[in-house]
Amino acid sequence: MADARSPGRFDLAQRRLYLCTADRPDLASFVAACIRGGVDLVQLRDKELDARPLLARARVVGDVCRDFGVPFVLNDRPDLALEAEADGVHVGQDDAPPALARRILGPDAIVGLSTHAPAELDAAADEPVDYISAGPVSPTPTKPGRAGTGLDYVAYAAARAIRPFYVTGGVTPSTVGDVIAAGARHVVVVRWLTESSEPEVAARALRTALDTALSST
Repeated sequence: MADARSPGRFDLAQRRLYLCTADRPDLASFVAACIRGGVDLVQLRDKELDARPLLARARVVGDVCRDFGVPFVLNDRPDLALEAEADGVHVGQDDAPPALARRILGPDAIVGLSTHAPAELDAAADEPVDYISAGPVSPTPTKPGRAGTGLDYVAYAAARAIRPFYVTGGVTPSTVGDVIAAGARHVVVVRWLTESSEPEVAARALRTALDTALSST
C-alpha cells in the first residue's frame, strides 16, 4: 500500500463515526452524503455480490472516500481489498484470519476484527489488527440469529481493549448517549443511515448526538 493510504495518515483514535453499508444503486452519492454529514470511516459489506461485481463497487466507494480523505475498508476479502486499493479490510471471527489479511495487505493497511464476547476481545490483543468492533449491543438484521451483547460488553471492552473499538448494533441519536456512557468512544452505524431518505441529515443528527455525548465524558 502506498504511504499516502496508510493508518499513519488516518488516526483511528480520531475516527468516531463508522458507516457500514451494503451495495445500493446510489452507492456513490449515498456514501458522499453520509461523509458530508459527519461519517469519517466507511466499510462496504455486501455478502451477496460475487467477486468481480464486489470489486467494481469497492472501487466506487474507494473513489468517493479518497476524494473526501476518509479511509475505506472492505469487508471480508483482503484479496479484493488489495486489488481495489482500499485502505484496509474488516474480517469476522469466521473470515480470513487477521494474520493472513495482514500478510496480503502489508504493514500499512488497516485491519479490523469483529468481536462478540469477552473471550474474543481478549484474543484480539494478540492479533495484528488496528481496531476491533464490539457488539452488536442490540440484535440487528445485519447479524441474523446473533443475540445482543448489551452494554456490559461495551464496558468490558472499554476496560480491556488495547486498540480503538467501535460499538455496533442499533446506534441512533437516541441510543448513542448510553453507548458512550458505557465507555465507547467510537460507533458503527448501519440502518440509521441506510434506511434514511436523507442520509446527510441523518448522519449530521447522529454526529451531533455523538459529539455531545463525548463532550460530557
